[in-house]
Amino acid sequence: MSGPTDDESAFVDEVAAFFERDGLPLISGRVIGWLLICDPPEQSPARIAEALRVSRSSVSTATRLLVPGGLVETVRRPGDRNAYHRVSADGWSRMLERRYARTAAFREITERGLRALDDASPERRERLANVNELYRFLESELPALFRRWQDTRGKDTSP
Repeated sequence: MSGPTDDESAFVDEVAAFFERDGLPLISGRVIGWLLICDPPEQSPARIAEALRVSRSSVSTATRLLVPGGLVETVRRPGDRNAYHRVSADGWSRMLERRYARTAAFREITERGLRALDDASPERRERLANVNELYRFLESELPALFRRWQDTRGKDTSP
């Protein structure tokens, strides 16, 4: 099998850098990037390692981080003992849904912080109040936005 082209490698590295800025290990971002463009869409750990020029243990570590979140899934082929990885069809939506759920949780934290600062000056409360206001807004708007996205995809939005 031939490796990725220079343009494909550049894309993989760009995806990796994007996710690294969000705190994901670089190798995990590279795995995501490769799985977005590889052919076939399901790749063995050995093939991912070969394409990315990394060790299989690095691929294993990356997929252990990515699979529980639902962005990457492991599949098996009938009669084949190997496991294969691919980007989940709805993995991006599930990832965003989890982030939306965290919006409410962080808003609740900011409200506890504001209660802790009940007697503080308005200037001291302002930074936290601004964050609280943003997260309250996001919490109210994101579910409708997500439902509209699901409607455009023709998918059921029920939990």
